[in-house]
Amino acid sequence: MNVRRAAAEAMGTFFLVLVGTGTIMADDHLGGAIGPVGIALAFGLVVMVMIHATGHLSGAHLNPAVTIGLWSSGRFPAPLVPIYLIAQLVGAVAASTALAVVRAQLAVPISLGATTSQVGTALGLSVEFVLTFTLMFVILAMSTDARAAGRFAPLAIGATVTIDALLGGALTGASMNPARSFGPALLTGAWDGHWIYWLAPIAGARFAAHVHDRLRTALAPTT
Repeated sequence: MNVRRAAAEAMGTFFLVLVGTGTIMADDHLGGAIGPVGIALAFGLVVMVMIHATGHLSGAHLNPAVTIGLWSSGRFPAPLVPIYLIAQLVGAVAASTALAVVRAQLAVPISLGATTSQVGTALGLSVEFVLTFTLMFVILAMSTDARAAGRFAPLAIGATVTIDALLGGALTGASMNPARSFGPALLTGAWDGHWIYWLAPIAGARFAAHVHDRLRTALAPTT
């Protein structure tokens, strides 16, 4: 059971990073022909597809911040947290390795999609915190609350990733996902400010879980 879940998380995160950062790489290769809207759509669509593909196997966290956020709110068992985190990081590194092999065959230097804050440390932390808070709140509202229309969860979550990427892509890369940032950083050595992409998403996800739980409790019918 745990092996199946880990494999699904690794595969889902692999394709998230492969398609998302691969689109960034393709955009560089094409001189910006895809553009920020195309990149945002690539991330949102691959998340939506991977939730459909792996959600019934592992829950399709695809993101250490999501796993930790779910655990912190009592929705995910603690023994599975390190298994999921390792699987997600392995998937991300495998995807970045595959893209690095492709990049080596190209004649011009292009990005592997490493994330760096273009707005400094404090604002970078704030942007990633808010973006991840939004993503985690939608995940909780759509996929863990029986009062929400769960069958539309992949669409809503994918759309949120797209919106967040459009809003924050030019500022911080709109990572919202430590694994998504870790893979490119490991392959390129772009570690400057990398801690931002762990601290802010995890804090944002945990705070979103807290806020969602408080709102759900406040709105619960009384007997």
